Amino acid sequence: MTGAEPKGLIIAAPASGSGKTTLTLGLLRLLARRGMAVGSAKVGPDYIDPAFHASASGRPCYNLDSWAMRPATLGALAAKAADGADLLVCEGVMGLFDGAFVPAGQADGSTADLAAATGWPVVLVIDGRGMTGSAAAVLAGFANLRPQVRIRGVIFNRVVGEKHKVAIAAACALACPDIRLLGFLPPSAGLETPSRHLGLVQAAERADLQAFLDGAAALVAEHLDVDGLVALAGPSRLAAGVAAAMIPPLGGRIAVARDTAFAFAYPALLEGWRAAGAELSTFSPLAGQGPDESADAVYLPGGYPELHAGRLAGTAGFLGGLRRAAARGAVLYGECGGYMVLGRGMEDAQGVRHEMAGLLGLETSFAKRRLHLGYRRAALSADGPLGKAGSGFRGHEFHYASILAEEGAPLFRTADAPGAPLGSAGLAAGRVIGSFVHLIDVDGP
Repeated sequence: MTGAEPKGLIIAAPASGSGKTTLTLGLLRLLARRGMAVGSAKVGPDYIDPAFHASASGRPCYNLDSWAMRPATLGALAAKAADGADLLVCEGVMGLFDGAFVPAGQADGSTADLAAATGWPVVLVIDGRGMTGSAAAVLAGFANLRPQVRIRGVIFNRVVGEKHKVAIAAACALACPDIRLLGFLPPSAGLETPSRHLGLVQAAERADLQAFLDGAAALVAEHLDVDGLVALAGPSRLAAGVAAAMIPPLGGRIAVARDTAFAFAYPALLEGWRAAGAELSTFSPLAGQGPDESADAVYLPGGYPELHAGRLAGTAGFLGGLRRAAARGAVLYGECGGYMVLGRGMEDAQGVRHEMAGLLGLETSFAKRRLHLGYRRAALSADGPLGKAGSGFRGHEFHYASILAEEGAPLFRTADAPGAPLGSAGLAAGRVIGSFVHLIDVDGP
């Protein structure tokens, strides 16, 4: 397969919790074990699922987001995910048609939007519990809602017994004869995916990861028409151009925090910095490491620093390294959890305050939890390391931390997906900047 014509399919569902992630992982692992080069992608702003994909397939997984990414970015990343692969498997987000609430005709970031843009066929995973004939009504409704979204296959999950299978199959054959029934998956209690407040427990934290992936692969091999599923794949309509860096490089030598406390960095972002000529190094805050002393920029991505607040507060090498980097004039940029660490202090879930780097006038609390979730438009409030005042970005916010104090110059002016103003966000103190927004791409055509 060439990068110019990625051939793929989308695994989607009517709702979250239908089983599409376990199915996708099992399919990726099974095809990779069969010797197929299989690429993967994930719809929307998700850091956790792609790490599972990469473990299952042995290849990087790329996020594809029709709301947050320019068309050139979307096409370039779809081609990169499929480059050198025999097949690209893209996992959807939430329910097939679920996305941002935006005016009709605008991209909303949904799986359906990506399916319409790419032309990739959709395989729908439906939770079959408690349904027989109604399962066909669900399938028919989804298949007929939006003609540009081509549902070509269906899998029913959590189906028990032969009578249940026969009843669903008969109903679907009458209602949707052109949609290929690819099989039935039984309930699989041994393949549950543990979660925490921001999604699944990270792949790197699961000691049983390989056994889990192998179990998912065995489930797929036993119960599904895998060859029929693969045969549904089709080429993409997206132009496979070369996109510019999604976010401008922070410097020429960028030190990136990288461990289970700071894992939320998009591979495409880091690759874009390298392609633009930046040299990247990594360091582990949880191991007490600070950034390379020769770095002229430090990137602290999001993750779960709140789960390790006490440990991070005691790491003189890490926090001292951040302070030294700021003192020598390096750019320090923190997103979400990284932003919290650049602040003065962080309360953990028990309400205990821990000293952080003290480079921004920020106090946060995980004891006072409130969900902040949604797409964000962000425009720079002043000239700085990310560009000139007014430069726009698109991103996403997802956290439970509360802000107790946020004192200083704001980094961004923000709005939600439809464009309603949300006020200022983040802080800037010279070359030390951060906010709770995870930047995805520059805002533009």
